This record gives sequence, C-alpha cells and structure tokens, in this order.
Amino acid sequence: MAKSSSSFSCTECGAKHSKWSGRCDACGAWNSIVEDKGISSGPPSKSLGARRGSSIELTDLATQETPPPRAHSGIAELDRVLGGGLVPSSAILVGGDPGIGKSTLLLQAAAHFAQSGLKTIYVSGEEASAQVRMRAQRLGLADAPVKLAAETNLRDILTTLEAERPQLAIIDSIQTMWADNVESAPGSVSQVRAAAHELTSFAKRRGVAVILVGHVTKEGQIAGPRVVEHMVDTVLYFEGERGHQFRILRAVKNRFGPADEIGVFEMTGGGLTEVTNPSALFLSERGQPSPGSVVFAGIEGTRPVLVELQALVAPSPHSQARRTVVGWDSGRLAMILAVLEARCGIPFAGLDVYLNVAGGMKISEPAADLAVAAAILSAREDAALPAETVVFGEISLSGALRPASQTENRLKEAQKLGFTSAIAPRGGKAVGATGIALNTMSDLTGFVGEIFGAG
Repeated sequence: MAKSSSSFSCTECGAKHSKWSGRCDACGAWNSIVEDKGISSGPPSKSLGARRGSSIELTDLATQETPPPRAHSGIAELDRVLGGGLVPSSAILVGGDPGIGKSTLLLQAAAHFAQSGLKTIYVSGEEASAQVRMRAQRLGLADAPVKLAAETNLRDILTTLEAERPQLAIIDSIQTMWADNVESAPGSVSQVRAAAHELTSFAKRRGVAVILVGHVTKEGQIAGPRVVEHMVDTVLYFEGERGHQFRILRAVKNRFGPADEIGVFEMTGGGLTEVTNPSALFLSERGQPSPGSVVFAGIEGTRPVLVELQALVAPSPHSQARRTVVGWDSGRLAMILAVLEARCGIPFAGLDVYLNVAGGMKISEPAADLAVAAAILSAREDAALPAETVVFGEISLSGALRPASQTENRLKEAQKLGFTSAIAPRGGKAVGATGIALNTMSDLTGFVGEIFGAG
C-alpha cells in the first residue's frame, strides 16, 4: 500500500514545518500552521509525473480581448469602488468591524442588483431569514426580488447555487460556513480557507459573481488565513467610527479597477445613503479657525478629498509624554516630531501630542505630512492658520519638502469648496489651477519661519 506523506505550512508566510505547532517560527503568527496532504508516493506509473495533461492554449501580449461586461448596482459609490460595476465570475471579499453596516450595505446592493434584472441569492449564516426580512422592511426593500436563505452547510449552499444558477450570490459571512470534509470548527483557519476556495472556484466555473463577508480581528485585518485575500479578485474594507455617521468603503485590492478607491456613505435611519461630495461632508462641522485645525487636500484613489486635521499639544503631567493618533499612522507622527526637533529646533519633550482626523476618516497618504506638521505647530504656538487655506506635501528626514502627486486636482477641489490659498512644496504641477493663491516652499525650516515666525 502506498504511504501518504504529509507536511505542515503556515498560512500567513508559507513556511514549511515538519510537524504541527501552535506558533510559526518564521513569522511568529499563532494558530496559522495547517496540514498539507502530500502527493502519493506510489509506483511511477501512478505518480503525477507519469500522467499526461491537456495542452493549454498560449496567447501573446498583443491579443485583443473585449473588457468584461459590468452590471451596475444603482449605488454610484459602490460602483466606483468596484471599478465601474460588478464583473461576472468575480469573487469579492468585504471586511469591516462588527456593526459597521456590512450586512446593511450588501442587502441594499442585493436589492438594487435584483431590481436591475440580476438573479440574486442572499445566504445568511448569522441571522435567520425572518431577521433579514425585518431589516429589508426597515430599509424599504421588502418588494425586491432577492432570493433568501439561512444556511451554514457549504455543501448544501453549493448544491443550491448549482441548481438555481444565480448571477450574484452573497455569503454573509465566510467565517460561519462549515465544510463537512474539513475536520475543524467553523471559523477556523482550515474551514475559512476551504470555504473560500470552494466558493471562489464556483464563481469562476459557473460565471457567478460571489460576494463574501469577512469578520475582522482586533488589529483590523480580515480574520482567517491571508491566502483568502489572494484567492479573491477584490478586497473591500468598510471603515468608520460608531460615533460618526460617515462610512468609507475602500478597495485595497481590485483586479478590475483601481486600488485605494473609496466610496463614502452616511448611516441614516433608513440605511446607508451615498455621499456625492465627501469633502463638503467632512468639513461641514468645521467652525471658525482655531489653533490646531488645518485642512488637508488629499487624494483617495482617483478622488480628491478635503479633510480636517485636528491637533492638541499640552504639557504632560507624566514622565513619559503621550503620543495619541486617531486616523493616521502613529509611527509617521513620531517621525514628523523628530524632524521638527532635529531640523527646526522645536522641542516637544514634556509635551503630550494628540492628533485626530475629523469625521472618522483614515489617511495613509504621505502628502499629509505637511498638514500634520502645520496642525501640531499651530497647536503648540496657539496660532490659527487662515480659514481659507489648505495644506499638503511630504516631509523628508532631511527637512526638505517633496511635491505631492495630482497637485492640480487637489487645488481644483479646494477652489470648488471656497478655499482661496494653499501651502504646498515647490515643484508640484499645478497647471490650469486658477483662483488659488499657491504659496510654495522648499524645506520645513522655511515653512516654520514664514508661517509661524519661528525656526
């Protein structure tokens, strides 16, 4: 009898192990090591190398193919994030914090797709059918022709999808799916990987678009093995703070459109409504100019967005000063403070520094460096910047200011919202931006001296 060999690999980094252990020695991840069944070591006539496969068709790079047809949901912000609409045979993974509105958004999307003619099936593994119907009635979607099911058995779900042949299937959520051929509990690494693989394969094989809902960990990453994000075509994150009504749908991976594109929604009593002008929404609660408040002209995907950065600098009552950040990278804040101290001679020892991005927005763009520095200096010096001024630019470790991309689009968005001046690094292309007084600078020392009279 041929012996079957087995090995173990880490789902996070792919490192191979001779036996199972709770922690991967290569990357340090916990509970990420799973067993991989090896190929049978039987006689050569039965081995993989002795079998002949089918010849595959090869094409060259110049081959012309028609772009895939897209189905529009009727929700412009969702279509924007998807790259222009829903692509057949695509697998989409949507993640977000509990209660952020993932199920609400997808139920609204399912209703719009179904009303536009797409045969849609919504499978809930977390709620009973009656609970989903109650939400649909609250959202005014009870008459939408969406087929509904409450099931967690993956085999039964796939059998139903094979029989019904829908054009769109929504699975809420992938962590609740249970494959009876995998010996582990629902939600485990093995179960999530097996369920994602089967559903993604079904999407490609049958031409059905599949949307999977994924839970996130306390670090904000989608729970389960990272290989799930590699399997699917598109990964979307639904972001926002429960204390704010704003919600951001962000594409972090998209094989059919631009990554880092965002869609902005507002949570209301009747569900999620799309926001066509996010800049005006994020700045709607901004009052009179005050120390520590700066407007940053950013770019999210292909869309210019203006947001308010708020900073507070106060004497620290503790021996170790605090650095608290909401909506930005705390490591980058430490870098900005170090550059201000080393290159401009402005000390922050013994001072607590707090930074907040208003409206629950999260910013990862390096062009926010100069706006952050301006907000911190404004709070430290207790000097407010003019209310009609926007700031953007990247700061290098030498203290030089580096130009940001799409300067013209940033300035046009600022002009549209009534801003009359901008502070930016020298060298940015601002062709065609009229009506904005552009003040360009080459280094951080000059910026501090000219704007705040120090340096």
